[in-house]
Amino acid sequence: MKTQLKTLALAACLACATVFASPGAHGPNGEHLDGAASTSASGLARLPDGSVNVPKLAQRRMAIRTIKAEAGEHPVTIELNARTAIDPNAGGRVQAPFAGRIEPGPQGLPVAGQVVRKGQVLAILRPVASAAERGGQQATLADLRANRSLLEQRVKRLEALEGSVAQKDIDAARAELASLSGREKAIAMAVGGAEAIVAPAGGVLASAQVLAGQIVESRDILFEVVDPERMLVEASAPDASLAGSIQSASLTQVPGAQLKLLGVGRSLRDGAIPVQFQARSLGLPLALGQPVTVLARLKTSAKGIALPASALVRNPSNETVVWIKSGAMRFIAQPVEAQPLDAHTVVVTKGLSPENRVVVAGAALINQIR
Repeated sequence: MKTQLKTLALAACLACATVFASPGAHGPNGEHLDGAASTSASGLARLPDGSVNVPKLAQRRMAIRTIKAEAGEHPVTIELNARTAIDPNAGGRVQAPFAGRIEPGPQGLPVAGQVVRKGQVLAILRPVASAAERGGQQATLADLRANRSLLEQRVKRLEALEGSVAQKDIDAARAELASLSGREKAIAMAVGGAEAIVAPAGGVLASAQVLAGQIVESRDILFEVVDPERMLVEASAPDASLAGSIQSASLTQVPGAQLKLLGVGRSLRDGAIPVQFQARSLGLPLALGQPVTVLARLKTSAKGIALPASALVRNPSNETVVWIKSGAMRFIAQPVEAQPLDAHTVVVTKGLSPENRVVVAGAALINQIR
């Protein structure tokens, strides 16, 4: 009978050990986070004290991974709202030099997303004018042609009398004829000529806003060419002194992109200072004018615990928390304050104590257990 009582007591102790946390979870001030659960749970369950019970088999299925928190010095980062733009040294914008009608080029009209080479004819622009303007230009052209014919005859007569006529008179007649011929060509081009619209740089057409027969005005944007591997990122900073503090930068949307600081403007734009970065990557998955977020790493540092960004989740009160492993099957949610370090890493500055086992993979799954 005594042996059976000892066996039952040992089993009860083992059951309590699965519910009570191990003595390794401490708060940022050294306080114990290992409160006793009011009831035991053998499966996936949210315990009354707010902790979560996850059996070992479920942990393997959920691919839960933990690391030991370690404090250290980490660079301070700041998030900057930005927008992509054309790199002036790797792209360009094509505008209509004058009002005219669009005609297809030798290879037809290109479309957005098409690859073009520098100097390629994208379209033909034929000038258009009102009836009164066109009539005036044709009348002027007729006068110029008549005057040119008379000047040509005069030049021939003077050249035939070379030797008896002063050379300066012959040179003056030739210059007047050349000037008149140039004016005639210019007017003829304005009346019935056409101009080839060519690509200013090689790359991909970000936009193509032309159709055959379309009438465009002077300075209308026809095409925009971008380099798919180079783009400009224009960020907005609250302080002009930020340029001297930036050590490196990255894009949240494209972690593999390389950002190079080009410079900082000295005039406000929409109440902020423009900061220019050059983005380089093989096939940047970004569109022209797309809003992006720049993570600028500063030269100053702050004390904290570096964790993967996937370790942070939100509790029902919309607080940022991390899950601490406080036993073989028990996990505790701990509210923290964090700031981004780069596109994949955050630094916890408040709420977490070193030596805790923090969930870095599967935290979102644990957070969903009710």
